[in-house]
Amino acid sequence: MIHGEDIAYDAVMAILSLSLIILFLFLFFICKKKPVESKETIPTKLCACPYSLMDIDAATDGFNPRRIIGQGRLGTIYVAVLPSGEVVGVKRIHPRLVLSNASLGFSSMLKWLSLAHHPNIVPILGFSEAPGERIVLMEFVGVMSLDYYLNQNPGGAPLLDWGPRLRIAAGVARGLEYLHEVVAPPVVHGCIKPSNVLIDTKFCARVCDYGLSFLAPRDRRGLEGYVDDEYWIEKSGASKECDVYGFGVVLLEILSGRKSESRLVVNWALPLIKEMKFSEFLDARLVIPSDLKPLVRLAKVALACVGNSRKNRPSMGQVAAILNNLEMELCF
Repeated sequence: MIHGEDIAYDAVMAILSLSLIILFLFLFFICKKKPVESKETIPTKLCACPYSLMDIDAATDGFNPRRIIGQGRLGTIYVAVLPSGEVVGVKRIHPRLVLSNASLGFSSMLKWLSLAHHPNIVPILGFSEAPGERIVLMEFVGVMSLDYYLNQNPGGAPLLDWGPRLRIAAGVARGLEYLHEVVAPPVVHGCIKPSNVLIDTKFCARVCDYGLSFLAPRDRRGLEGYVDDEYWIEKSGASKECDVYGFGVVLLEILSGRKSESRLVVNWALPLIKEMKFSEFLDARLVIPSDLKPLVRLAKVALACVGNSRKNRPSMGQVAAILNNLEMELCF
């Protein structure tokens, strides 16, 4: 009897030991597999790559004027082809700005800015730094800006209707919200205006030149009309609140079709919005929709952005939330 009980006990212990071994092997393989899956599923954004000036010179055919696709307050933009065949945008910073900011940490700043990644911003891919030269490589998303679509020459693309205009405004708001409230530390754009909003092939708004205001901290050119009074009076420079003001001016241009010159568009538009005179305010080149509510709400957002002091302005998160709702409700 005792012998039989010993055999049964040994058999139970053997089965239990075998089960534990199988369980251990199962858990071992599961745990070993998890890190591999996480590495494959979590996207990684690498910082900008440095390029030699020789590489950039070759990619732009010696900075051939025929490759110029834009010029702005910070520099000249060329379309370039890298040895890999990738088409990119190359911004060559104006020599006067390079000389006046020679001691700034250009490469460190560009590496940090290049970590930003969002559907409504233009990614920074690389940079080049040499005596007298500062160059920024960006993803090539197209050659047309919002400025082009709002202020076209005869024979250009069809004029933007209200629906696309509202979608573009919402996209710009999301891009700025990301830079202000997701990137750490926050990125201040410094010069929000239609020429710094590119329209890609899917007609998606993409904000460019973000964070580059450090290259021209005292240069007024291209800023007037798109920065608030505090920028000049307090000499406090660019801030998130200043970006909100610039976005409000962009909304006024989108709604009215008028180009901002100094504070003229703001001074002209605010009383019309307050008095609800939208027949005088809205772009006369377009048919006014039967349902004015979305445009009225958009105008009121613009009013809040440009009509208040810095401490009373909405954040870009608040603005983006309103415009996202408007975009979803869009019915014209």
